Parts: sequence; C-alpha cells; structure tokens
Amino acid sequence: MSGLLELWQLQFFRNALAASLLCGIGCSVIGVFIVSMRIPFIGVAISHAAMAGAVFGMLAGIDPLAGAFVAALAASVFTGPLADRAQMDPNISLGIIFSLAMGLAFLGIGLAPEPKNDVLGVIWGNILLLSAEDVRRMAVVTAAGLGVVLLFYKEFKAVMFSRLVAAAAGVPERAVYYTLLVLCGATVTVNLDTVGGLMLFSMLINPAAAAYQFTYRMGRLFLLSALFGVLSAVAGIMLSCLFDLPSGALVVISSSVIFGVSLAVSPKRRHAGH
Repeated sequence: MSGLLELWQLQFFRNALAASLLCGIGCSVIGVFIVSMRIPFIGVAISHAAMAGAVFGMLAGIDPLAGAFVAALAASVFTGPLADRAQMDPNISLGIIFSLAMGLAFLGIGLAPEPKNDVLGVIWGNILLLSAEDVRRMAVVTAAGLGVVLLFYKEFKAVMFSRLVAAAAGVPERAVYYTLLVLCGATVTVNLDTVGGLMLFSMLINPAAAAYQFTYRMGRLFLLSALFGVLSAVAGIMLSCLFDLPSGALVVISSSVIFGVSLAVSPKRRHAGH
C-alpha cells in the first residue's frame, strides 16, 4: 500500500492512471460496435495503419500523432467504400488495408535511422511516458466520441443490428457506418501511445468480447465493456510499476485474462450448455 501511495505522488503515474481510464472507456465503447457488427479486424487494420502513419510522420519530421491520424482516417474512410463498391465482406477489405499498413510500417522502420527508440515506442507504446498534454488530448477525443455515440445512439444501434434493415427504415446507414469507422480511427490514434499500434486492437476487442459473456442488453454491454477496459489498463499499469515490466504488454495480457475469466464463468455459456 505504501508503494502505491508513493507512486501516487508522481506526476507520470497520475497521468498514466488518467490515460488508462480514458483508454479503457474510449476503446471499449467503440469495441462494442465492432464486436456486435462482427468486424473485429477493423481494430487490427486501423491500429496498424495509425502505426505506419506515425512512423512515416517521424521520418518526415512532423508530429507522429498527425501522421497517425491521417493514416488511420484514410484507412477508416477507404474501408467502407472499398467493401461496398467491391461487394465483398468488410473483413476482406480490412485484410487488404491491414497488409498494406503492415508493409508500410515495417518499411518505415527499416528506413528509420539508428537508434530506433522513438519508432519502437510507436510500435509498443508506453503509457507511463504520457504527458499532461497527451492526457488532455485523449480526454477531448474520448469525450467527442462518446458525445457522437450518445447523440446518434438510435442510428448506431440500427446499423449495428443490420445495415439493410436500417436502410429500409430510412436510417442513413452508409453515413452512420462511415462515421463509426472514423470514430474508430480517431480513438485508435489518440490511444496509440498507450499500448502501441501493434497491440492496441486488443483493447478494442477483448473488453467488449468479455462483456458479451454476461449480457445481451446494449446498455449493460457498454457499461461492462468500459469497466473491463478500465480494469485491464489499470491492472497493466500497476503490474508494470510493481515489477518493472513493459506496461503495454501487461495491459494487453490483463485484458486477455479478463476475457478468459469472463468466458469461464459466463452465464450465457452455461445456459447454452443446457
């Protein structure tokens, strides 16, 4: 307990805790839509696109966050039209974008001069190095994303159920779907430094997948997903500080453990067994 009290006196630790709350809430809320619509690969594709954009931003001498946002936004914007115009499953278009993003990211890593510490930081992230300005930026984007979700909740819910049914009901499903993709891109970008582009998708998928083990009701899904996301991030930070281990990896492992426990005790799974 005394060790935690001492950590609380440190500004970097308070920044990390605030960032963990924002990351857990922002990523997990978007994750509910992603898991519900069965497009989990979007988290992988967009997070790697953001990573590639950040790497090339560094090489170009511009703000890596700006490069990450442009790349994530481009991936988000092209995902929908590519799937719609080619009349194929969105996961196929996401796979194409993911492969391109991975190729560009590793090309950028290869072109980066030694030492590659800054580039590797984008890949793995380090929530313990976030500044107060980083936390404020996360807060603005997270609040804006939640505001859009609340404002158009009925439309998002209709599209999440079925794009065809939503369109038949008069919902502008394409605009709503593309907005969701852009929100995912913005959320990924602002959280890139928390667990890194290589692993950030787990924070989009694992908390929502864990929440699905307990309920079908949308309101509870969002609350449980946000709770599991925050627990994952906070547990990862605590373990990182206590044992001097990489924070991003521990956040991801924590989210996976929470999903595993949720699956093991899931009342839905038990009822299905009967």
